[in-house]
Amino acid sequence: MSDATPRPHGEPTLTELADRVWVVRHPWWDVNVTAVEGQRGLLLVDTHTSDASFAEVLEVVRRATRAPLVEVVNTHAHLDHVLGNAAARAAGEGVVVTGHEAGDWEGHLPRSVAAYDGPRAEEAAAAVVSPPDRTFSSVTAIDLGDRVVELVHPGRGHTDGDLLARVEDADVLVAGDLVEESGTPVWGEDSWPMEWPLSLDLALELVGPATVVVPGHGSPVDRDFVFEQRSSIGVVAETIRDLASRGVPASEALAAGQWPYPAEDLAHAVRRGYEHLPRSQKRLPLI
Repeated sequence: MSDATPRPHGEPTLTELADRVWVVRHPWWDVNVTAVEGQRGLLLVDTHTSDASFAEVLEVVRRATRAPLVEVVNTHAHLDHVLGNAAARAAGEGVVVTGHEAGDWEGHLPRSVAAYDGPRAEEAAAAVVSPPDRTFSSVTAIDLGDRVVELVHPGRGHTDGDLLARVEDADVLVAGDLVEESGTPVWGEDSWPMEWPLSLDLALELVGPATVVVPGHGSPVDRDFVFEQRSSIGVVAETIRDLASRGVPASEALAAGQWPYPAEDLAHAVRRGYEHLPRSQKRLPLI
C-alpha cells in the first residue's frame, strides 16, 4: 500500500478553511479532498479511491456549494487520491483533470491497486484508472474567473510527481502527501527520500505565518508543523547519507540508525535512499 492506513469507519466531515475553500476529510484512508469555488465553477484537489467514495465526497461538498464541477487537480498518482477521476469527469461537463507529467499512471498505480486488500478493496479494484488530461513540468495555473489556483512541482519527495496547489487570495496551500498529519510520512517504493527535504524547503517558501496547509491525510496544519516535519524528514535523509558514508550496508542501516520515526516505517526510505546516493557518498563495507 502506498499511503496512510485505511480507516473504514465514520462519516466524511466538511471544514471551511477560507472564503469558498473547504476540505472534506474522509475516514477511508483519512484522506483530504479540497474544494475551491470561483466564478467559473468548482475545482477539486484529488478524487479519493473509487467511484463511490468520490460520490460521498461530492455529496458533502454540495452542503456548501452547488457550483458546477469544472476542474480537478491530482496531487500525485496514488490510488487513494486519484481513482475517483473517472467519476469526477462524469459529475460535470467538460471537467479537466490536471496533474504533474511525472505521475506514474502505468507502473506503481496499477500495481498498488492490484495489491490492495484493505477495506472496500472491491471498489478500488473496480475503479477505472483515468490519467490527467493536462500535465505540466514546473508551474502552471488554473483560472476560476475571480481567483487563480497556482500549481507548483516543488521537486521529488513522496513520489516523483508531487504538486502543491496554492490559493493565494485565501492563503491556503494544499500539499498532498508531501505533508502528513495523521501519521508518519510515507516513504513508498516510488519515494525520493534524499530529495524530499529540498522539496519541502520550496513548499515552505509558499507558506506564511497565517497560511492554512492541507496535508494529504489528517487535520490542516500551519507553517510550524511543516517546518518541524521537514526537519524530521531531513534527519532521515542525513542519517541515510551518514550511514552509507561510514560503510554501513543498507541491510543493517535500520538497526544502526537513530531515526525520528519508527524504524519499521522506514524500510523503503533506506532502500531507496541508498539506491539514489551517488557512488562518491558511499563507502564499501569493510570485510
